[in-house]
Amino acid sequence: MNTGGFGLGIMNNNRTHGLWAETAPALPDFPLFKGEKKTDIVVIGGGYTGLSAALHLAEQGTKTIVLEAEHIGFGGAGRNAGLVNAGLWLMPDDVVKIIGPKYGERLITELGNSPDLVFDLIEKHKIECEATRKGTLHCAHSPRGLKALRLREEQWQQRKAPVRLLGKEEAAPKIGSDAFHGALLDLRAGTVQPLAYARGLAMAAKNAKAEIFTKSPVIKVEPINKKWKITTNNGTIITKAIIQACQGYASHGFKNNMKTLIPFNFFQFATDPLPEKIRKTILPEGHGAWDTNLILSSYRLDKAGHLIIGSVGSVDTFGFGLHKSWAKRTINKTFPQLKNLKPGLKIKTGWSGRIAMTCNHIPRFHIFKDNYISITSYNGRGIGPGSLFGKLIAEYFLNDAHDIIPLPVSKQKNIFTKGIRGFFYEAGARAYHFIQKR
Repeated sequence: MNTGGFGLGIMNNNRTHGLWAETAPALPDFPLFKGEKKTDIVVIGGGYTGLSAALHLAEQGTKTIVLEAEHIGFGGAGRNAGLVNAGLWLMPDDVVKIIGPKYGERLITELGNSPDLVFDLIEKHKIECEATRKGTLHCAHSPRGLKALRLREEQWQQRKAPVRLLGKEEAAPKIGSDAFHGALLDLRAGTVQPLAYARGLAMAAKNAKAEIFTKSPVIKVEPINKKWKITTNNGTIITKAIIQACQGYASHGFKNNMKTLIPFNFFQFATDPLPEKIRKTILPEGHGAWDTNLILSSYRLDKAGHLIIGSVGSVDTFGFGLHKSWAKRTINKTFPQLKNLKPGLKIKTGWSGRIAMTCNHIPRFHIFKDNYISITSYNGRGIGPGSLFGKLIAEYFLNDAHDIIPLPVSKQKNIFTKGIRGFFYEAGARAYHFIQKR
Protein backbone atom coordinates (compact mmCIF):
# COMPACT_ATOMS: atom_id res chain seq x y z
CA MET A 1 0.00 0.00 0.00
CA ASN A 2 1.02 3.37 -0.71
CA THR A 3 -1.67 4.30 0.33
CA GLY A 4 2.08 2.87 -1.89
CA GLY A 5 -1.57 5.04 -3.47
CA PHE A 6 -2.59 11.65 -3.71
CA GLY A 7 -6.19 21.29 -4.82
CA LEU A 8 -3.04 22.97 -4.81
CA GLY A 9 -0.88 21.86 -1.92
CA ILE A 10 1.24 24.99 -1.84
CA MET A 11 -1.82 27.19 -1.39
CA ASN A 12 -3.82 24.98 0.97
CA ASN A 13 -1.57 22.23 2.25
CA ASN A 14 -3.70 21.51 5.33
CA ARG A 15 -6.21 19.65 3.16
CA THR A 16 -4.07 18.49 0.24
CA HIS A 17 -0.36 17.82 0.82
CA GLY A 18 -0.19 18.51 4.55
CA LEU A 19 3.03 17.50 6.29
CA TRP A 20 4.69 16.50 3.04
CA ALA A 21 4.49 20.04 1.67
CA GLU A 22 6.05 21.34 4.89
CA THR A 23 9.00 18.93 4.96
CA ALA A 24 9.85 18.29 1.29
CA PRO A 25 12.75 20.14 -0.34
CA ALA A 26 11.81 23.35 -2.13
CA LEU A 27 9.55 23.03 -5.14
CA PRO A 28 11.71 22.94 -8.32
CA ASP A 29 11.39 26.05 -10.44
CA PHE A 30 9.96 24.66 -13.66
CA PRO A 31 8.59 27.06 -16.29
CA LEU A 32 5.20 27.34 -17.98
CA PHE A 33 5.19 25.92 -21.51
CA LYS A 34 4.91 28.60 -24.19
CA GLY A 35 5.44 28.68 -27.93
CA GLU A 36 6.09 25.81 -30.32
CA LYS A 37 8.40 22.80 -30.04
CA LYS A 38 9.22 19.49 -31.67
CA THR A 39 10.33 16.48 -29.66
CA ASP A 40 10.58 12.69 -29.63
CA ILE A 41 8.21 11.96 -26.74
CA VAL A 42 5.79 13.98 -24.62
CA VAL A 43 4.91 12.74 -21.14
CA ILE A 44 1.59 14.05 -19.82
CA GLY A 45 1.64 14.10 -16.03
CA GLY A 46 4.29 14.82 -13.39
CA GLY A 47 3.77 11.92 -11.00
CA TYR A 48 5.90 8.82 -10.43
CA THR A 49 5.06 7.11 -13.74
CA GLY A 50 5.63 10.16 -15.90
CA LEU A 51 8.79 11.27 -14.13
CA SER A 52 10.32 7.78 -14.11
CA ALA A 53 9.57 7.42 -17.83
CA ALA A 54 11.05 10.85 -18.58
CA LEU A 55 14.18 10.10 -16.55
CA HIS A 56 14.85 6.76 -18.23
CA LEU A 57 14.15 8.14 -21.70
CA ALA A 58 16.31 11.22 -21.24
CA GLU A 59 19.20 9.14 -19.87
CA GLN A 60 19.27 7.36 -23.24
CA GLY A 61 19.34 10.61 -25.18
CA THR A 62 15.66 10.70 -26.18
CA LYS A 63 14.29 14.23 -26.48
CA THR A 64 11.56 14.24 -23.83
CA ILE A 65 9.10 16.87 -22.65
CA VAL A 66 6.97 16.54 -19.48
CA LEU A 67 3.76 18.57 -19.28
CA GLU A 68 2.23 18.85 -15.80
CA ALA A 69 -1.09 20.66 -15.37
CA GLU A 70 -0.30 21.85 -11.83
CA HIS A 71 2.98 21.23 -10.02
CA ILE A 72 5.26 18.22 -9.58
CA GLY A 73 3.64 15.70 -7.23
CA PHE A 74 0.31 17.51 -7.28
CA GLY A 75 -1.74 14.29 -7.39
CA GLY A 76 -1.25 10.99 -5.61
CA ALA A 77 2.54 11.27 -5.78
CA GLY A 78 2.48 14.12 -3.29
CA ARG A 79 -0.28 12.96 -0.95
CA ASN A 80 0.16 9.23 -0.23
CA ALA A 81 1.45 7.59 2.94
CA GLY A 82 4.93 6.94 1.58
CA LEU A 83 4.89 3.16 2.01
CA VAL A 84 7.08 1.58 -0.68
CA ASN A 85 5.38 -1.80 -0.83
CA ALA A 86 6.03 -4.86 -2.96
CA GLY A 87 3.23 -6.26 -5.11
CA LEU A 88 -0.43 -5.27 -5.25
CA TRP A 89 -3.23 -5.28 -2.67
CA LEU A 90 -4.36 -8.61 -4.09
CA MET A 91 -3.08 -11.98 -2.99
CA PRO A 92 -0.51 -13.24 -5.55
CA ASP A 93 -2.67 -16.21 -6.56
CA ASP A 94 -5.62 -13.87 -7.18
CA VAL A 95 -3.54 -11.81 -9.62
CA VAL A 96 -2.95 -14.95 -11.69
CA LYS A 97 -6.64 -15.87 -11.56
CA ILE A 98 -7.69 -12.43 -12.80
CA ILE A 99 -5.22 -11.84 -15.66
CA GLY A 100 -4.02 -15.38 -16.31
CA PRO A 101 -0.62 -17.07 -16.03
CA LYS A 102 0.84 -15.37 -19.12
CA TYR A 103 0.92 -12.00 -17.40
CA GLY A 104 0.11 -12.84 -13.78
CA GLU A 105 3.41 -14.33 -12.61
CA ARG A 106 5.41 -11.70 -14.53
CA LEU A 107 3.43 -8.90 -12.92
CA ILE A 108 3.84 -10.43 -9.45
CA THR A 109 7.60 -10.77 -9.93
CA GLU A 110 8.10 -7.30 -11.41
CA LEU A 111 6.05 -5.52 -8.76
CA GLY A 112 7.50 -7.69 -6.00
CA ASN A 113 10.92 -6.35 -6.97
CA SER A 114 9.78 -2.76 -7.58
CA PRO A 115 11.09 -1.44 -4.24
CA ASP A 116 14.59 -2.34 -5.48
CA LEU A 117 14.16 0.13 -8.33
CA VAL A 118 12.82 2.87 -6.05
CA PHE A 119 15.70 2.66 -3.60
CA ASP A 120 18.25 2.26 -6.40
CA LEU A 121 16.97 5.48 -8.03
CA ILE A 122 17.13 7.26 -4.68
CA GLU A 123 20.72 6.17 -4.17
CA LYS A 124 21.85 6.79 -7.74
CA HIS A 125 20.41 10.29 -7.96
CA LYS A 126 21.02 11.21 -4.32
CA ILE A 127 17.35 12.01 -3.72
CA GLU A 128 16.76 13.46 -0.26
CA CYS A 129 13.44 11.88 0.73
CA GLU A 130 13.93 10.29 4.16
CA ALA A 131 14.31 6.88 2.53
CA THR A 132 14.24 4.00 5.03
CA ARG A 133 14.28 0.35 4.00
CA LYS A 134 13.56 -1.68 7.09
CA GLY A 135 10.46 -3.42 5.76
CA THR A 136 6.75 -2.98 6.43
CA LEU A 137 4.33 -4.63 8.85
CA HIS A 138 0.89 -5.71 7.69
CA CYS A 139 -0.89 -5.97 11.04
CA ALA A 140 -3.71 -8.41 11.83
CA HIS A 141 -6.58 -6.52 13.47
CA SER A 142 -8.46 -9.77 14.21
CA PRO A 143 -8.01 -13.56 14.17
CA ARG A 144 -9.57 -13.54 10.73
CA GLY A 145 -7.03 -10.96 9.62
CA LEU A 146 -4.23 -13.16 10.94
CA LYS A 147 -5.58 -16.10 8.95
CA ALA A 148 -5.52 -13.98 5.77
CA LEU A 149 -1.94 -12.93 6.47
CA ARG A 150 -0.93 -16.56 6.92
CA LEU A 151 -2.29 -17.30 3.43
CA ARG A 152 -0.51 -14.25 2.02
CA GLU A 153 2.75 -15.41 3.63
CA GLU A 154 2.34 -18.88 2.11
CA GLN A 155 1.75 -17.51 -1.39
CA TRP A 156 4.68 -15.09 -1.27
CA GLN A 157 7.05 -17.66 0.21
CA GLN A 158 6.15 -20.04 -2.63
CA ARG A 159 7.62 -17.31 -4.82
CA LYS A 160 10.77 -17.02 -2.64
CA ALA A 161 9.85 -13.58 -1.27
CA PRO A 162 11.43 -12.54 2.08
CA VAL A 163 8.19 -12.30 4.04
CA ARG A 164 7.49 -13.79 7.45
CA LEU A 165 4.44 -13.91 9.69
CA LEU A 166 5.11 -12.74 13.23
CA GLY A 167 2.96 -13.89 16.12
CA LYS A 168 1.50 -11.39 18.56
CA GLU A 169 4.38 -11.56 21.02
CA GLU A 170 7.02 -11.00 18.34
CA ALA A 171 5.03 -8.35 16.47
CA ALA A 172 4.05 -6.21 19.47
CA PRO A 173 7.48 -4.68 20.22
CA LYS A 174 8.11 -4.01 16.52
CA ILE A 175 4.78 -2.18 16.23
CA GLY A 176 4.94 -0.61 19.68
CA SER A 177 1.45 -1.89 20.42
CA ASP A 178 -0.25 -5.05 21.63
CA ALA A 179 -3.48 -4.15 19.81
CA PHE A 180 -2.82 -6.60 16.97
CA HIS A 181 -2.87 -10.40 16.67
CA GLY A 182 0.32 -10.57 14.62
CA ALA A 183 1.92 -8.99 11.55
CA LEU A 184 3.39 -9.96 8.20
CA LEU A 185 6.93 -8.57 7.90
CA ASP A 186 7.99 -7.82 4.32
CA LEU A 187 11.69 -7.01 4.12
CA ARG A 188 11.48 -5.88 0.48
CA ALA A 189 9.58 -2.76 1.46
CA GLY A 190 10.28 0.58 3.15
CA THR A 191 9.18 4.20 3.47
CA VAL A 192 9.92 7.55 1.82
CA GLN A 193 8.73 11.11 2.04
CA PRO A 194 6.54 10.78 -1.07
CA LEU A 195 6.47 14.38 -2.28
CA ALA A 196 10.22 14.68 -1.78
CA TYR A 197 10.72 11.52 -3.85
CA ALA A 198 8.60 12.92 -6.68
CA ARG A 199 10.52 16.20 -6.66
CA GLY A 200 13.79 14.28 -6.61
CA LEU A 201 12.75 12.27 -9.67
CA ALA A 202 11.88 15.52 -11.42
CA MET A 203 15.30 17.01 -10.71
CA ALA A 204 16.99 13.79 -11.86
CA ALA A 205 15.01 13.91 -15.12
CA LYS A 206 15.90 17.57 -15.58
CA ASN A 207 19.57 16.82 -15.01
CA ALA A 208 19.31 14.13 -17.69
CA LYS A 209 18.10 16.87 -20.09
CA ALA A 210 14.36 16.17 -20.02
CA GLU A 211 12.37 19.39 -20.36
CA ILE A 212 9.74 19.79 -17.64
CA PHE A 213 6.94 22.33 -17.71
CA THR A 214 4.40 22.93 -14.95
CA LYS A 215 1.10 24.83 -14.93
CA SER A 216 0.87 23.59 -18.52
CA PRO A 217 -2.32 21.53 -18.94
CA VAL A 218 -2.92 19.66 -22.17
CA ILE A 219 -6.09 20.87 -23.85
CA LYS A 220 -6.10 18.72 -26.98
CA VAL A 221 -4.25 15.79 -28.58
CA GLU A 222 -4.64 15.17 -32.32
CA PRO A 223 -2.84 13.10 -34.97
CA ILE A 224 -0.99 15.00 -37.69
CA ASN A 225 1.15 13.46 -40.47
CA LYS A 226 1.91 10.24 -38.53
CA LYS A 227 2.89 12.29 -35.50
CA TRP A 228 0.95 13.98 -32.73
CA LYS A 229 0.08 17.60 -32.10
CA ILE A 230 -0.38 18.55 -28.46
CA THR A 231 -2.05 21.82 -27.60
CA THR A 232 -1.68 23.59 -24.27
CA ASN A 233 -3.07 26.93 -23.10
CA ASN A 234 0.01 28.71 -24.40
CA GLY A 235 1.53 26.67 -27.18
CA THR A 236 1.81 23.51 -29.27
CA ILE A 237 4.20 20.56 -29.50
CA ILE A 238 4.73 18.14 -32.39
CA THR A 239 5.88 14.77 -31.06
CA LYS A 240 6.53 11.26 -32.33
CA ALA A 241 5.03 9.56 -29.27
CA ILE A 242 2.92 10.23 -26.18
CA ILE A 243 2.91 8.75 -22.69
CA GLN A 244 -0.30 9.60 -20.86
CA ALA A 245 0.55 9.42 -17.16
CA CYS A 246 -2.41 11.11 -15.50
CA GLN A 247 -5.42 9.35 -14.04
CA GLY A 248 -6.51 10.02 -10.46
CA TYR A 249 -6.14 13.75 -11.04
CA ALA A 250 -6.82 13.89 -14.77
CA SER A 251 -8.05 17.31 -15.86
CA HIS A 252 -8.57 19.64 -18.81
CA GLY A 253 -8.31 17.52 -21.98
CA PHE A 254 -8.59 14.29 -19.96
CA LYS A 255 -11.57 14.95 -17.70
CA ASN A 256 -13.42 11.99 -19.14
CA ASN A 257 -10.75 9.71 -17.66
CA MET A 258 -12.38 10.26 -14.29
CA LYS A 259 -15.31 8.19 -15.53
CA THR A 260 -13.05 5.15 -15.83
CA LEU A 261 -12.10 4.84 -12.17
CA ILE A 262 -13.83 4.43 -8.82
CA PRO A 263 -13.53 7.48 -6.52
CA PHE A 264 -11.61 6.37 -3.46
CA ASN A 265 -10.06 8.78 -0.97
CA PHE A 266 -7.43 8.25 1.70
CA PHE A 267 -6.65 10.79 4.44
CA GLN A 268 -3.77 11.24 6.85
CA PHE A 269 -3.19 13.17 10.05
CA ALA A 270 0.19 13.96 11.55
CA THR A 271 0.89 14.70 15.20
CA ASP A 272 3.43 17.13 16.53
CA PRO A 273 6.87 15.49 16.82
CA LEU A 274 6.80 12.96 19.64
CA PRO A 275 9.20 13.18 22.58
CA GLU A 276 12.31 11.09 21.90
CA LYS A 277 11.63 8.67 24.74
CA ILE A 278 8.13 7.83 23.47
CA ARG A 279 9.18 7.91 19.84
CA LYS A 280 11.53 4.98 20.49
CA THR A 281 8.57 2.83 21.60
CA ILE A 282 6.49 3.25 18.40
CA LEU A 283 7.63 1.38 15.27
CA PRO A 284 11.11 1.57 16.81
CA GLU A 285 12.90 -0.26 13.98
CA GLY A 286 11.62 2.14 11.32
CA HIS A 287 8.87 0.00 9.78
CA GLY A 288 5.79 1.42 8.11
CA ALA A 289 2.57 -0.36 9.04
CA TRP A 290 -1.08 -0.83 8.11
CA ASP A 291 -3.79 -3.23 9.21
CA THR A 292 -6.11 -5.85 7.73
CA ASN A 293 -9.34 -4.05 8.58
CA LEU A 294 -11.77 -3.46 5.71
CA ILE A 295 -11.61 0.25 6.58
CA LEU A 296 -7.88 0.05 7.04
CA SER A 297 -5.55 2.25 9.08
CA SER A 298 -1.90 3.01 8.34
CA TYR A 299 0.83 4.10 10.75
CA ARG A 300 4.33 5.45 10.33
CA LEU A 301 6.84 7.94 11.70
CA ASP A 302 8.82 10.45 9.69
CA LYS A 303 12.39 11.60 10.31
CA ALA A 304 11.31 14.37 12.68
CA GLY A 305 9.19 12.02 14.79
CA HIS A 306 5.72 13.00 13.57
CA LEU A 307 3.34 10.05 13.98
CA ILE A 308 1.23 9.78 10.83
CA ILE A 309 -2.04 7.84 10.82
CA GLY A 310 -4.18 7.32 7.73
CA SER A 311 -7.44 5.71 6.71
CA VAL A 312 -10.16 5.67 4.08
CA GLY A 313 -12.03 8.93 3.51
CA SER A 314 -11.72 12.57 2.57
CA VAL A 315 -11.07 15.52 4.86
CA ASP A 316 -13.11 17.89 2.72
CA THR A 317 -15.99 19.77 4.42
CA PHE A 318 -17.24 18.27 7.70
CA GLY A 319 -15.22 15.10 7.16
CA PHE A 320 -12.14 16.86 8.52
CA GLY A 321 -13.41 17.11 12.09
CA LEU A 322 -14.98 13.66 12.07
CA HIS A 323 -11.85 11.90 10.81
CA LYS A 324 -9.57 13.99 13.02
CA SER A 325 -11.49 12.88 16.11
CA TRP A 326 -11.23 9.27 14.97
CA ALA A 327 -7.48 9.66 14.38
CA LYS A 328 -6.87 10.97 17.89
CA ARG A 329 -9.00 8.23 19.51
CA THR A 330 -7.33 5.51 17.46
CA ILE A 331 -3.80 6.74 18.15
CA ASN A 332 -4.47 6.77 21.90
CA LYS A 333 -6.04 3.32 21.80
CA THR A 334 -3.37 1.75 19.59
CA PHE A 335 -0.45 3.41 21.35
CA PRO A 336 -1.56 3.92 24.97
CA GLN A 337 1.92 5.19 25.88
CA LEU A 338 0.81 8.48 24.29
CA LYS A 339 -2.09 9.01 26.70
CA ASN A 340 0.14 10.56 29.33
CA LEU A 341 1.65 13.18 27.04
CA LYS A 342 1.53 16.65 28.55
CA PRO A 343 -0.15 18.86 27.51
CA GLY A 344 -1.63 16.00 25.48
CA LEU A 345 -1.50 14.59 21.97
CA LYS A 346 -1.79 17.33 19.37
CA ILE A 347 -2.71 16.79 15.72
CA LYS A 348 -0.50 19.05 13.64
CA THR A 349 -2.07 18.79 10.18
CA GLY A 350 -4.36 16.67 8.01
CA TRP A 351 -4.73 16.07 4.29
CA SER A 352 -6.25 13.62 1.84
CA GLY A 353 -5.98 12.47 -1.74
CA ARG A 354 -7.64 10.38 -4.41
CA ILE A 355 -6.61 6.85 -5.35
CA ALA A 356 -7.21 5.58 -8.89
CA MET A 357 -9.15 2.36 -8.24
CA THR A 358 -10.25 -0.26 -10.75
CA CYS A 359 -13.00 -2.84 -10.31
CA ASN A 360 -10.59 -5.79 -10.10
CA HIS A 361 -7.66 -3.91 -8.43
CA ILE A 362 -5.34 -4.54 -11.41
CA PRO A 363 -3.56 -1.64 -13.19
CA ARG A 364 -4.59 -0.80 -16.74
CA PHE A 365 -2.45 -0.80 -19.89
CA HIS A 366 -3.96 1.18 -22.77
CA ILE A 367 -2.73 1.60 -26.34
CA PHE A 368 -4.85 4.44 -27.70
CA LYS A 369 -3.13 4.68 -31.08
CA ASP A 370 0.29 3.95 -32.52
CA ASN A 371 2.94 5.44 -30.21
CA TYR A 372 0.35 6.70 -27.72
CA ILE A 373 0.09 4.59 -24.55
CA SER A 374 -0.83 4.75 -20.89
CA ILE A 375 -0.44 2.64 -17.75
CA THR A 376 -2.61 3.76 -14.86
CA SER A 377 -4.56 2.88 -11.73
CA TYR A 378 -2.28 1.36 -9.10
CA ASN A 379 -5.11 0.97 -6.58
CA GLY A 380 -3.27 2.61 -3.69
CA ARG A 381 0.24 1.34 -4.43
CA GLY A 382 1.74 4.03 -6.58
CA ILE A 383 5.38 4.40 -5.55
CA GLY A 384 6.79 1.05 -6.64
CA PRO A 385 4.45 0.40 -9.59
CA GLY A 386 4.67 3.99 -10.87
CA SER A 387 8.47 3.97 -10.78
CA LEU A 388 8.61 0.53 -12.41
CA PHE A 389 6.06 1.11 -15.15
CA GLY A 390 7.69 4.43 -16.03
CA LYS A 391 10.94 2.55 -16.63
CA LEU A 392 9.18 -0.19 -18.62
CA ILE A 393 7.35 2.36 -20.77
CA ALA A 394 10.71 3.96 -21.58
CA GLU A 395 12.05 0.56 -22.68
CA TYR A 396 8.84 -0.04 -24.67
CA PHE A 397 9.72 2.95 -26.85
CA LEU A 398 13.52 2.82 -26.73
CA ASN A 399 13.79 -0.81 -27.82
CA ASP A 400 10.46 -1.23 -29.61
CA ALA A 401 9.83 -3.84 -26.89
CA HIS A 402 6.05 -4.12 -27.04
CA ASP A 403 6.04 -7.32 -25.01
CA ILE A 404 7.87 -5.82 -22.04
CA ILE A 405 4.73 -4.63 -20.23
CA PRO A 406 3.49 -7.42 -17.89
CA LEU A 407 -0.17 -6.50 -18.40
CA PRO A 408 -2.76 -7.33 -21.04
CA VAL A 409 -3.82 -4.43 -23.24
CA SER A 410 -7.29 -3.21 -22.31
CA LYS A 411 -9.70 -0.64 -23.67
CA GLN A 412 -10.58 2.39 -21.60
CA LYS A 413 -14.13 1.87 -20.33
CA ASN A 414 -16.41 4.00 -18.21
CA ILE A 415 -17.53 2.58 -14.86
CA PHE A 416 -21.21 3.47 -14.74
CA THR A 417 -21.57 2.60 -11.05
CA LYS A 418 -18.55 4.66 -10.02
CA GLY A 419 -20.64 7.32 -8.31
CA ILE A 420 -22.55 4.78 -6.23
CA ARG A 421 -19.37 2.95 -5.29
CA GLY A 422 -17.61 6.20 -4.40
CA PHE A 423 -20.51 7.27 -2.19
CA PHE A 424 -20.53 3.85 -0.52
CA TYR A 425 -16.82 4.04 0.31
CA GLU A 426 -16.99 7.59 1.66
CA ALA A 427 -20.24 7.18 3.59
CA GLY A 428 -19.10 3.83 4.98
CA ALA A 429 -15.76 5.24 6.11
CA ARG A 430 -17.39 8.23 7.83
CA ALA A 431 -19.93 6.04 9.59
CA TYR A 432 -17.24 3.62 10.71
CA HIS A 433 -14.95 6.38 11.97
CA PHE A 434 -17.86 7.98 13.83
CA ILE A 435 -18.81 4.87 15.78
CA GLN A 436 -15.52 2.94 15.96
CA LYS A 437 -14.39 2.17 19.52
CA ARG A 438 -15.77 5.35 21.03
